[in-house]
Amino acid sequence: MFKIMGLTAKVDNNIILNDFNMEINDGEIHVIMGHNGVGKSTLCKIIMNDENYDILNGKILFNGKNLRDLKTYEIAREGIMLISQNPIAIEGVTNAEVLRTALRETRNDKINIFDFNKKMEEVCDKLKLSRDFIHKDINVGASGGERKKIELLHMAILEPKFIMLDEIDSGLDVDAIKDVASFINEYHKETKCSILIITHHPNIIDYIKPNYVHILDEGHIVKTGDYLLAKQIEKYGFVSTNAMTEDGNHE
Repeated sequence: MFKIMGLTAKVDNNIILNDFNMEINDGEIHVIMGHNGVGKSTLCKIIMNDENYDILNGKILFNGKNLRDLKTYEIAREGIMLISQNPIAIEGVTNAEVLRTALRETRNDKINIFDFNKKMEEVCDKLKLSRDFIHKDINVGASGGERKKIELLHMAILEPKFIMLDEIDSGLDVDAIKDVASFINEYHKETKCSILIITHHPNIIDYIKPNYVHILDEGHIVKTGDYLLAKQIEKYGFVSTNAMTEDGNHE
């Protein structure tokens, strides 16, 4: 279980999150939506203990451990993965090399190369991603859509328990969104992982049905609902949706 309690954080003396609270149970899918600049992506970075952000108060708990006490690589070892909206390119290190190294570190065991390569190929095929990327440098020469799929390739191999998808639908065409969503749905069904989706638009939510949708504003969650809340946001915008009562009428 993942739980944030009373989280207040700042960057450059600006409060980004203010008494933020959230709880995600095992297997649940939650979505956070909100205007640009309200702190959606910042939340993901703070969870991963990005040193550019200062936490003033609160706890971030994952299976009973306070993530504030851990470094970023230790958080990743706990089974938490962030798929960012702009995956970076890393020259000189191939996808296969980094994934083999990560598996050796987390499992403390030798990797069966045949089984490893077979799974990499199977995942690439499911993602409709060229197998050539297995032995290419990470994200080098890859388009925006290919970079998102490479991140999902890493996800499938590393098998995280809690996944944060930061605007994974940005820069994807309709077909790519369907492919990505289908792959995530299959992974969720097989692993019963928990997922946090950060997005501006409900496009991806049309394919990945969440348990809860939250609106983030002024540093904390101001409204929570089900999938229909995302459709209200699409139709009326954030301001009008915030003012709506539970029956869909305006206060």
